[in-house]
Amino acid sequence: MDDLAAQIALIGAAGIASQWLAWRLQIPAIVLLLAVGLVFGPFTGFMNPRADFGDLYTPLVSTAVAIVLFEGGLTLNFREIRETSTAVRRIVIVSGPLVWLMTALAAHYIGNLSWPTAIILGAVLVVTGPTVIMPLLRHAKLKTRPASILRWEAIVNDPLGALFAVISFETFLVLTGAHEAENLILNVILAIIVAVPGGIAVGRALSWLFSRGHAPEYLKAPILFAAVVAMNSITNLVLEEAGLLTVTVMGITMANARIASITELRRFKETITTLLVSGLFIVLTASLQMDVIRSLEWRVVGFLAVVLFLVRPLAVFVATIGAGLNWKERLLVGWIAPRGIVAVAVAGLFGATLARIGVTDGDRMIAYTFALVAATIVLHGFSLGPLARLLDLRSADRPGVLFVGASRFTIAFARRLKAQEVPVLIADGNWSRASEARLAEVEVWYGEILSEQAHHSLNLSRFDHMVAATDNDAYNALICTDFAPEIGRSDVFQIGDLGASDRQSMNFTIGGLPLFKPGKTYAQLRDLVVDGWTFQATRLTEEFGYERFVETRPAETHVLLWIKPSESLVFAASEGSGEPDEGDTIISFGPPRPEREQDKIVKATTTEREARAEKARKTTEAASANVNAATAG
Repeated sequence: MDDLAAQIALIGAAGIASQWLAWRLQIPAIVLLLAVGLVFGPFTGFMNPRADFGDLYTPLVSTAVAIVLFEGGLTLNFREIRETSTAVRRIVIVSGPLVWLMTALAAHYIGNLSWPTAIILGAVLVVTGPTVIMPLLRHAKLKTRPASILRWEAIVNDPLGALFAVISFETFLVLTGAHEAENLILNVILAIIVAVPGGIAVGRALSWLFSRGHAPEYLKAPILFAAVVAMNSITNLVLEEAGLLTVTVMGITMANARIASITELRRFKETITTLLVSGLFIVLTASLQMDVIRSLEWRVVGFLAVVLFLVRPLAVFVATIGAGLNWKERLLVGWIAPRGIVAVAVAGLFGATLARIGVTDGDRMIAYTFALVAATIVLHGFSLGPLARLLDLRSADRPGVLFVGASRFTIAFARRLKAQEVPVLIADGNWSRASEARLAEVEVWYGEILSEQAHHSLNLSRFDHMVAATDNDAYNALICTDFAPEIGRSDVFQIGDLGASDRQSMNFTIGGLPLFKPGKTYAQLRDLVVDGWTFQATRLTEEFGYERFVETRPAETHVLLWIKPSESLVFAASEGSGEPDEGDTIISFGPPRPEREQDKIVKATTTEREARAEKARKTTEAASANVNAATAG
């Protein structure tokens, strides 16, 4: 494809389409991106981005990877790592070098690669790409601790693996006489100085600039973007690919700087990262040559088997001895290690360079890396969920509901859902109200839902829906606005009279969807519960459909949601929710059902029968008392 602009447009469209299709099918997006890249590139020859982009190919890939790693660093808050800090440190410091050493040995003795290629490949495969881990974690919904370990390891290991590869490559050049050892040592020291202290300094400077109001809101994201690109380039001038470490340190520094606008910045960077990841993976895969793929032989199968089933599990097992993890967590972390964009990008850079300077099997390093990336994406992507379920490391096996505000209404609602085995949690900062929910045997989180503590201690992956039901409509709207980007704007609901008047109603961009139509206030719902209104669960069948359900319920009854046979929840207030179908279980809120005439007759007859039985019992007791008195006399 000769038109470069059309090629970029096609790559972007195919990348986003793959992301959307993966979301619909609930599969890892990287699987589809890998397939699209193979079809666009080596399988059809439709495009060859490395040749088409020319000299821009390497710097563009390096810059895009740096932005991806910076965005990953923005998600790493030290409060989150308190329970897993020891495990993460050991996996990075101990497991990383072990993986490097054992992978290099496997590449040389099993893959038959030369020592320079094998050592650099071992360093490259230390990484466990965040671009793959993040989507997998979103789908798998792991418990907090194993999810935190995998996320921290992926983001911290990526720049370290690239740095290991750089040092290996530079050492090879020193041994062959192309570089001097003094220059290598000096460059490594300078790169570390620029990367770590420099990354911290720039991160703190940007945090100070943003928090003190020295930059307007509309310029914060562009300034951040420019700083990331600049620091990556500056560090790369000292040592190739060392800029990845700089931007990661920058991201972690800013994530822990308590910047008020960090959420907005993180969302912007996440959007950019999604676009870059989608395009990058297609570009890198499409650049793979068919003859390189054909160079793969039976040896690669043995190499993959050793790396997947021996190297990674053994390294993690050794590193986590005494780290406070149970055997299930160690088994899961030891198995899950998908490689991603950084591995492919770094392998492409050094593989091509090795081939250019005369290392005959340099290109084979690219093929081996792609083989491992493809294998880990497929095997780990499709096994993470089932393995986590088997080991009981999933936070929830079905979608749950988070209630904010404990009241008679929310407690009764939560109990009804709990009876249907739907995960529920009530969050409230009032101890007495939270105690009432706890006495009702409903899981409770005591504290301010908008606090930083809640952000780090509440595992929101358990909940696909949220209901804000406090006695303050404005607070409900604030909660829904804050949680909507994470849970989904169409899945956050609130109570209250949201359309009282033009002067009092809120902007349509603020708050969640109204749980009731027309809206009901906190006081109204409290009074309805006092008056005997209850929640009912009704399963629809072929004989008892939705129309029959409506006919048999009082007109005031509200259908709030229904549970599909697939265990998914559909709230009636959602746009385009439709109507319940056969097999669905309706959760409704309404007054007691009126008694039919036949029910009244049965009830009256039962009451009369009970009265006669009570009268006979009393007569018998009186007679017995008289007999006893006569006998005693």
